[in-house]
Amino acid sequence: MLQKMRGFAQSWVASIFLGLLALSFGVWGIADIFRGDVDTSVATVGGIKIEQADFQREYSTELKNESTRAGTPLTPSEARAMGLPQDVLQRMISRTAIDLVVQKLGLTATDSDVASQIRELPAFEGPNGDFDHQRFLQIITASGFTEQSFIAAVRADTARTQLLTATSDGLQVPNGYARAIFDYLNEARAVSYVTVAPSAIGPVTPPSDSELEAFIKAHPQNFSTPAFRELTYAEMTPESLAPGIKVTQRQLHSEYELNLNKYQVPEKRTVEQITFPDEKSAAAAAKRLGKGLSFGDLATARGLKSSDIDLGSVSEKDLGGARGKAAFSLKPGQVSQPVKGTFGYVLLKVTAITPAINKSFDEVKPELLAQARQQLANEKVGDIINKFEDAQASGDTLEEAARAAGMQLVHIKAVDSQGLTPDGSKAALPASPQFLTQAFRAEVGVVGDPFQTSDGSAYVIKVSGIEPPKLKPLAQVRKTALHDWTIVKTDADLLAKVTSLTATANHDGSLGPIAKALKVTVVHSPGLQRGQASALFPARLLSAIFSAPPGSAVMGNAADGKSFIIARITGVAHPPPFVQKMPQYAEFKNQLGQQIGADIPSLFAQAARVHAGVSINQQNLRTVMGTGS
Repeated sequence: MLQKMRGFAQSWVASIFLGLLALSFGVWGIADIFRGDVDTSVATVGGIKIEQADFQREYSTELKNESTRAGTPLTPSEARAMGLPQDVLQRMISRTAIDLVVQKLGLTATDSDVASQIRELPAFEGPNGDFDHQRFLQIITASGFTEQSFIAAVRADTARTQLLTATSDGLQVPNGYARAIFDYLNEARAVSYVTVAPSAIGPVTPPSDSELEAFIKAHPQNFSTPAFRELTYAEMTPESLAPGIKVTQRQLHSEYELNLNKYQVPEKRTVEQITFPDEKSAAAAAKRLGKGLSFGDLATARGLKSSDIDLGSVSEKDLGGARGKAAFSLKPGQVSQPVKGTFGYVLLKVTAITPAINKSFDEVKPELLAQARQQLANEKVGDIINKFEDAQASGDTLEEAARAAGMQLVHIKAVDSQGLTPDGSKAALPASPQFLTQAFRAEVGVVGDPFQTSDGSAYVIKVSGIEPPKLKPLAQVRKTALHDWTIVKTDADLLAKVTSLTATANHDGSLGPIAKALKVTVVHSPGLQRGQASALFPARLLSAIFSAPPGSAVMGNAADGKSFIIARITGVAHPPPFVQKMPQYAEFKNQLGQQIGADIPSLFAQAARVHAGVSINQQNLRTVMGTGS
């Protein structure tokens, strides 16, 4: 965490070497010659200007590094959406503000420290592993630095790091502070509680029709018809075009030859092989296999793993010669006699057989014909879309453009977002869900753009009108409305009763009277730990238990989601005083110091910014980013 908090002060130097970048000089260096005293800064911090060139250099480096991490180049718009320019600028502002404090305190880094840091950077190592001055100059020049400016930047970074380290490292938290937090986090509580079930309020009085109608109006989304759309669409599917497309025998034979490896596949076998230096040792091993030794055990005895003996699924041609002939004469599970191999003699075992595929042209001709027609139909659909767009561009209506392109017109009087008509039946719509999505995105009265669905079909939709949702009559939804009303009423009455009972428990200082009234037993909980999940009490109720003063009662939902629990805090315990001498407390105190120390650099930078004063030149920033916003 501490390292993360310090990122704004250090990452600019590290990022130079992460990418070893060659950056553009297009916006650097020469602007002032032509603009005179024109302000070219993107921000000013306490009188110190952050120049466009410096911001561009650091931002370009950060953009390249983020692209490397993402595995794909980020566009400027993507970088802006990520907030990358803002992050870089804020980091530079914070760094400049801290530099002002460093200057005021007179902090600096010695020449030997700076030289040592630069020489130890791996990016500057030559072929022999030593510091290479020529490579050093090449890299920093490509990053927009001179030797002097780079040394100055490292010196400033070193001094800045020294200041931040001094403010945060080794922070010791006072014992009283650490103990208060430790006691809070490790506080334990016990409660007495009663469970109030929905049955505690008894059956609710059924509502009148006017009450039920008011409930329906208050929940229209549950008791309304869906919105219906009237639409007309033009369609052209590959299936409707396919029968009229002619395919020659020559085209089919060509397609068959192109896919011959799909229709003519030799038999393949999964084969294992163990190699021996000579025929005698192979024959001896084969005899041992016949006496109960498995092929795998034999391989293990020869120091081989399963991957060493697995040849995979191979054809007879793949094995070739005697090995192929031997392997393809075996049955699954059989082991061959010794066979002369490339590097000695081998024993072969067949573990599986994949039969050959031998489909003639005549066998697959129907399949080839259907595929060819489908492919040609898909291509023709694209031509039809072009014809429709040309007709529409000349001023034709949907109907006229559809006829000109040869598309079929379909009219749907009413359909909802689920593809249903008002009577609940399925509308005569294309099966693709993409069609309904487009239909319910379309604007009323506008002929939409042609689009193709995943099956290759083309559609153009025009929505003529929308029938908004309407509340259904009470007679039609009475049963559902009564059911929902009863649930809502029961929940409301139960909540009111539990709220009243909790107030009574707090007034009486006891759960006894309400337990007696409810005819339930007061239960005593085991010890509860702050922030630790409990099977008895949901997180929200547990939080309430640890937020209330001892002796008070709180309420909350039970684990079943239907009942309520009223709990009275009966005991509070904290760790004993001697815990300060225990290792876990010392570890907690150390971690607390580290966490607080990790926040200090960020807070220090904020304070330095406020003290110095910051202004941002939005116009110059937009110029660098190449955007008007």
